[in-house]
Amino acid sequence: MAKDRISVGILGLGTVGSGVVKVLRQNREGIAHKVGLPVEVAKVVVRDLNKPRSVDLLPGVLTTNPAEVLEDPAIDVVVEVMGGIEPAKEYILRALHRGKHVVTANKDLLAIHGKELFDAAAEHGSDLFFEASVAGGIPIIAALKESLAGNRIRKVMGIVNGTTNFILSKMTALGAGFGEVLAEAQALGYAEADPTADVEGYDAARKIAILASIAFNTRVTLRDVYVEGIAKITARDITYARELGYVIKLLGIAREAGGVVEVRVHPAFIPREHPLAAVNDAFNAIFITGDAVGDTMFYGRGAGELPTASAVVGDIIAVARDLTHNVSGRIACTCFEQKPIRPMGEVEASFYLRLAVKDKPGVLAGIASVFGNQDVSLATVLQKKTMGEDAEIVLITHRVQEQNLQDALCIIEGLSTVTEISNVIRVVEGEA
Repeated sequence: MAKDRISVGILGLGTVGSGVVKVLRQNREGIAHKVGLPVEVAKVVVRDLNKPRSVDLLPGVLTTNPAEVLEDPAIDVVVEVMGGIEPAKEYILRALHRGKHVVTANKDLLAIHGKELFDAAAEHGSDLFFEASVAGGIPIIAALKESLAGNRIRKVMGIVNGTTNFILSKMTALGAGFGEVLAEAQALGYAEADPTADVEGYDAARKIAILASIAFNTRVTLRDVYVEGIAKITARDITYARELGYVIKLLGIAREAGGVVEVRVHPAFIPREHPLAAVNDAFNAIFITGDAVGDTMFYGRGAGELPTASAVVGDIIAVARDLTHNVSGRIACTCFEQKPIRPMGEVEASFYLRLAVKDKPGVLAGIASVFGNQDVSLATVLQKKTMGEDAEIVLITHRVQEQNLQDALCIIEGLSTVTEISNVIRVVEGEA
């Protein structure tokens, strides 16, 4: 290739974009050796040229005009770290249509419009890399696409949102309530002022959709993922989990069985001895089961300026190596199958149930009768604590189909002896 350098254009210079510039700069010599040519940032698109930056760039590198990156034939690699759907989608498509190679960290865009982007990359012979879209600096995309490519993946289960893991870890360690710990997470910068995407599970849902698509070679989008957040988790639930030998984590779970894929995000009781149970604070970890490799786990920082930049720069190096060897599309979209998504009502799990009921004889027998009529088998009655005229009952079910459990709860909720269904949390013991 008659080039003396690989030129990079970056769309966005926020936290991740600044980190990319820093990593490319501080590791310039080593990266040049790995690629065979120097890799240099030629242009960076920003909204405001006068905004204070954490990195200094040469005069003329910053621009507010995306065409200076998207239309310039000298730009080899376009790095999109703006986030959001638009104009990021438009810019990536424009770059791909011009035969440019793209690196993105945009989980929102990939989880919704991934097919359109990958089709455009294939049509124009371009690379589209996205390691940083899931779990920050953890090299999970490359592992699934390359290192584990010889496996039929059976399950992907992980902690893929650092904010919720920080909150649940603090609640577990301190016995504090959700609201109190959320406020601390916001003060420390782990949670946004509007934490909805994190605490309601939507961020994790986007990530598990991407992982499931790769793991099972079929297109999984955000709308295919069942989502439940952590706002209902209380200190009482965490105490009961500890007494039972579990911890509570927000998990992304994707499984394939019989050619059908299930994808879900929700809080779960996970056995204390499971490797994921020891993942605390803002760290992420993904547990993968393959038919050849067995169980393996990937652990690290799931967000932050330099960890995420590490993943972006790794992709830039991969693209740059391809360019130096005049190849592209070595690892194209892997969604070459069309597998159905299992409805959540057909998913099987065990459940933890916490109920407030009238403190009188026969209440538990009546509840057990309803469960039995709906084919829900009770494994354990854990606790019964009197609270004035009410009592608290904690139950653990055997594995049961989700719809049967929900049908039973609809009936139980209407019983005059039941004051409240305080919480329902799935148990992943049978899946671990």
